[in-house]
Amino acid sequence: IRKIDADFNRSADTHLIPMDLPGFEGIDLYFKDESSHPTGSLKHRLARSLFLYALANGWLREGRPVIEASSGSTAVSEAYFARLLGLPFIAVMPATTSPEKIAAIEFHGGRCHLVERACDLNADSETLARETGGHFMDQFTYAERATDWRANNNIAESIFKQMAEEPHPVPEWIVCSPGTGGTAATLGRYVSYRRHDTRILCADPESSVFYDGYCAALAGQ
Repeated sequence: IRKIDADFNRSADTHLIPMDLPGFEGIDLYFKDESSHPTGSLKHRLARSLFLYALANGWLREGRPVIEASSGSTAVSEAYFARLLGLPFIAVMPATTSPEKIAAIEFHGGRCHLVERACDLNADSETLARETGGHFMDQFTYAERATDWRANNNIAESIFKQMAEEPHPVPEWIVCSPGTGGTAATLGRYVSYRRHDTRILCADPESSVFYDGYCAALAGQ
């Protein structure tokens, strides 16, 4: 835990950058640059929280691998933290994962276990954990427990802290694109909890599963 906290102290928060919008007078736009994390990954905050949560629960063992099911981004950051702690790391990912994501994981000392069917990610991760005596991090189960969306190492908290001295400290809109939808959900929950009037826009293709869920939710209303 001390090693992870020290790493956090060495790393400044990601920048919130004001962007000029010529032709749109009266609109202030800011860009939150999560790529400036040490791993360049949007999931760097989540990976840090998952490792702290696993350490506090006594789930990690010296020399035993950490295993994660991931489409790529979370695994990049988890490989970073595993190397920081001197632990082996295995990313269980779809065979269609981009070579760039695979290279980034390997750069941070991890190795990739590719599966043909995305629906097998969790089952294969659990099997690897049993066979190696390692720990399956299981981000999709523990993300909400490891990171408190009300205010603990999350992107929403960071955005609103950095906006505090701006002309309009509470943004009218926050726009994000989804991977698994976790970032959009965190933003929405934080805004609701803090009773802000900010609206969240999730920009995604109409053919996505999120769009189908959105339409179903509207129909349910």
